[in-house]
Amino acid sequence: FLTTPAHLYIRRPSPTTAEFTVTTCPPLTVPLRVALFSVLCVRVALVVGVVLTAYARLSPSPSSNPSSPSPSPPSSSSSPFLPLSSWDAVALLLQRWLDWLLASAAGQQCAALAAAPVLRPWWALGGVCGAAGWAAAALGRIHTTESLLVLRGLGIQTASSYGTAQGSLGGGGSGGSAMATTRETRFIPTEKIRDVLINEAFRGFEVSYCMVVVVDGEEDVVVVFPRLLPPRRIVEAVWRGVRGCLYEPDGGGSG
Repeated sequence: FLTTPAHLYIRRPSPTTAEFTVTTCPPLTVPLRVALFSVLCVRVALVVGVVLTAYARLSPSPSSNPSSPSPSPPSSSSSPFLPLSSWDAVALLLQRWLDWLLASAAGQQCAALAAAPVLRPWWALGGVCGAAGWAAAALGRIHTTESLLVLRGLGIQTASSYGTAQGSLGGGGSGGSAMATTRETRFIPTEKIRDVLINEAFRGFEVSYCMVVVVDGEEDVVVVFPRLLPPRRIVEAVWRGVRGCLYEPDGGGSG
């Protein structure tokens, strides 16, 4: 539901330009948007929980004393920020926000977790917080999208991104803004491109097909779609389209 096998979208703005996008993100329907928003809320809750748990261990909560009143939400107007430096003011406001959150029901659960006997050693608490942080980061990499942009006479650009949702894709792809997306790109000028080939790669006992770009002056080839390594039919379609856009006058080879 949240992800699909790698599939290909082809966009041709002009006969001399083509973009090939391979993604695991399904079309962003309303149920999928709701699910992705829920995943984002879970990520935020995990991060806030880790921060509150560590803060409860480092600083005793004022709400742990039943006789002390619960702290009110911080207000910039009630804080004497004028005599303080900007960093001191930010630190004071952050501390008041943390104290207010720690006094809530969820904050009390984090404080109880920090005070649990099994988590009393710092290494145990650090392991739990690290696992929660890793889970929050892993939830941000649900989808992977890799693209190849071909510009005849200029060169090709490879891009790889991953996140909870990707930007709009051509050819009826998913739409919407990207959330928590990391993007890596590289541009190869036309004069540096010696050839575009399909190679066989061995992964264990399996044979995979990948498209590579032979770059002049570099010993290693550039692998296209290195994270997803799509199936052979997608690799062949992209290879035909790239060569058609680069070398054929009519930009043929639609794939």
